[in-house]
This record gives sequence, structure tokens and C-alpha cells, in this order.
Amino acid sequence: MKCGKKRKSGKIGKVVNFKMTNNNFWTLKNILVTGGSGFLGSYIIEKLLQRGANIIAIVRDQLAKSRLFYEKLNENITIVNGDISNYRLVERTLNEYEIEVVFHLAAQTIVSIANRAPISTFESNIKGSWNIFEASRNIETVERIIVASSDKAYGEKEKLPYNETDFLNAKHPYDLSKAITDLLAQGYYSTYNLPIGITRCGNLYGGGDLNFNRIVPQTIRSILYKQNPELRSDGTFLRDYFFVEDAADSYIMFAENLLEKNLQGEAFNFGTGSPVRVLEVVEKLLAISGNKTLKPIIKNTAKGEIKDQYLDCNKAFKTFDWKPAHTLEMGLRKSFEWYKSWFGL
Repeated sequence: MKCGKKRKSGKIGKVVNFKMTNNNFWTLKNILVTGGSGFLGSYIIEKLLQRGANIIAIVRDQLAKSRLFYEKLNENITIVNGDISNYRLVERTLNEYEIEVVFHLAAQTIVSIANRAPISTFESNIKGSWNIFEASRNIETVERIIVASSDKAYGEKEKLPYNETDFLNAKHPYDLSKAITDLLAQGYYSTYNLPIGITRCGNLYGGGDLNFNRIVPQTIRSILYKQNPELRSDGTFLRDYFFVEDAADSYIMFAENLLEKNLQGEAFNFGTGSPVRVLEVVEKLLAISGNKTLKPIIKNTAKGEIKDQYLDCNKAFKTFDWKPAHTLEMGLRKSFEWYKSWFGL
């Protein structure tokens, strides 16, 4: 594996109308974002465009209402249409666009869908990941890779919060797919010295999440349409809610420091370190809306979901001298305003 100075191709895409930051680390670097039309992917793309990077995104389905297209970020990047389960497409993309940094985000991320259709989830999340790792191993321009694992990879544990040294004990389809991706990433580093870093994030939320069975977008949609928000759980589940803009910043920060701080092969928990009950999130959104007539309906029908999950983020806090920039209140207010605009209300 070669990780020295590489060739750089000409500028790809139409990087215009973005205010540049002072950090020139990303200027003209060729970046691949898998899952570019996804929730987190759109924010990472936006922040990297601001830093002057050339963005190539593998996009399976062009969702017109996704944030990538809704905010016209697609006009400033190169889109490769296809599925990461296709090895030849992944290899061609890495090779032809001389990719230097990979943000591997593409995945089927919904627990209920994974429970209903585990094979398609495994093909996307596991096969897609080994395709990225194997193709990167064989393309000499690739210098660093950041792969999205999840707090779900830890599985259910009696002792919380999760620590990076904890054994991965996933048992349900989505959780298993993330744990296996995580272990594959570790294995490719240990065996092939692939320059890879692993993120395990809390529950992401923010404007642009179009999976409306998740608690934040689902609740906001219900409030905007004057419907009582429904909770699949009993409302007591504990989660670490991590604002998507902070998550994007953490991914970019990790990539910048991967080689410089000799962090290859390591996993980092990224989140707030402050878990919140689901019902509390719903109540905060109701308060932000100012609607005093709506009340949460607790259905308590959730199955195959871990009750309490939250992270010890001290390793990230200390290694990067970093903390999330948004409180839960700030993030929820930004989210509410984004969906209000998106729904045209």
C-alpha cells in the first residue's frame, strides 16, 4: 500500500458559490463520498465543497427531494450512478477519478427495514463495504478512508456507556451489518495496512433526514401537520442524539488527522456523551413549535431495538480537543426550521 505523494488530476465538478475556509488541506483533493444523496453525506459534501475539494459521489437512487438535490449541491459535484455492491463500478470510480480520500457512508440504515429484509441490508452494508476496502487496497491513489460504523455495532450491554474497547456484540440484522463492517475495516487495516478510520456515532438528527420513521423528522412532520406525534417505544429509551452538522465536522476532522496522529485502524465514538430519553426529545420539539394542544401518543410497539444506547466520547474529546458545537436545543431548533421550509409551511 502506497501512502506517499500521489498524482492529482484536474478539477472535477463545478465548485462555485461556496465561501472557502482557511484550511487548504482539502483544496483540489479528489474525494469519494458513498451514499452522497443520504442524510449525512449531503452535509459532508457541503462542508468539503466549502474547503475547495473535488467531490465524486456514488448515488444509487436520485431522490429529488433529498437535501443533495433540494439544496442544489449536486450541481457542484460529479455523480456516479450505481450501487456499491457492484465491485467493478467501485473500482472504476476510484481509479478513473484518482480518489485520494474516501468517506464510506452508503448503507441501509433503518432497523425495521433490516428486520424485514436482512439480505438486501447485508448486501448493501457488508458486501458494499468489502468492495470499498478491496478496491481501495488495489488503487494506489487512495490515501485515507473514513468508514461509518455505528453505536448499534456494540449490541445490548448491561454496562453503559459504550467504550471503544468494548466487544462488538450485535445480534439483530442492522446491528450485525454494522458490526461486521467495523470488523472488516479493522481486518483490512491489520492485514493490508489500509489507512482506515472507523466512526461509531450516536443517533444522527437534523434537517434533511427523510427517513420519517425516525423520531425527530417523524415528530416534526406530525407537529407541522397538527397531528399528535407517535412513539414506537415506551418513551424511556435512552439515546445519544448527535446533530448532523457536528457529525460532519467530526468525520472531516478525523480524516484530516488520520495519518498525522497515526490513528489508522482505530475506532472513535462521536456524539455528545449526554443521553436523552425519547419522550424528552418529543417534548422539546413540542415546546419549540409552541403548539400546546398536541400530546405524544406512546404506542410501545417497537421490536428488535436495543432499549438504552449511549457513548463514552472521551477518547474523541481528548484526541482531537473537540466538542460538538450544538446543544440538543440548538440542533432541534435548526431541524424544525429546516423541515418547516422543506414542507413549504
